[in-house]
Amino acid sequence: MLQLPLQRFLACLRRESLGLLEIGLPSVCLLCRQSLTRPGTFCSTCLHEMRPVTSPRCPRCDLPFAALDGSDHLCQPCTLLPPPFLWARSAGLYQDSLRRAVQRLKFQGDFNLDRPLAGLMRSVLQQSLEAYEADLLVPVPLFRRRLRRRGFNQALLLARALRLEGLPVAARLLRRVRDTAPQSGLKAIQRRQNLRGAFEMERSLRGERVLLLDDVMTTGATARECSRVLLAGGAGAVAVAVLARASLHG
Repeated sequence: MLQLPLQRFLACLRRESLGLLEIGLPSVCLLCRQSLTRPGTFCSTCLHEMRPVTSPRCPRCDLPFAALDGSDHLCQPCTLLPPPFLWARSAGLYQDSLRRAVQRLKFQGDFNLDRPLAGLMRSVLQQSLEAYEADLLVPVPLFRRRLRRRGFNQALLLARALRLEGLPVAARLLRRVRDTAPQSGLKAIQRRQNLRGAFEMERSLRGERVLLLDDVMTTGATARECSRVLLAGGAGAVAVAVLARASLHG
């Protein structure tokens, strides 16, 4: 098994090699390989498929509703059990080309996707992020065994690529100390129970406002548990930014 410093070096080497290969060659879409006029971007077809979360949606957890019209309102889970975070915002729906991009970054190690995807987050979420005025950017951590197996944490890649002005990335503030069963297939209450006690903090905070970052939000169980731990550890507030929001109604 490769050691993590070597894995990070190889990931960086692969990214830079891909960048060098682009010099003098036709630029192509990072997802579908269609020719482009400028490098490092997605084609118009793939961008069109990266649909934002629109109203009606839950203003607390950003869950999109099945209805095509109506006003924003709290979803049932946020009404019955309000989450500890102030709000969650996503760059788009976990569908089509955005889903493919997340899966290629996460499971195929396609590291050249992190900067364009972080750019998408920055452009869509800019107003919410500026209004929140966070002090720290905290990526959701992976358990060490999964981190060794995958070789990287996709949430940390996105956090570092996001490059918000003057906002430090606290990569080790939150630790995943317990390996948990896969969340897929579990109901919302089972997901919350599955994650109980899975996270700890490396050090206490003194009222800092935390922006928690993850790649995908489904039921919000991970964001809830991480936010609970951060607030118990001294965070003044927690807001959540995710790349993609899954729709629970299919």
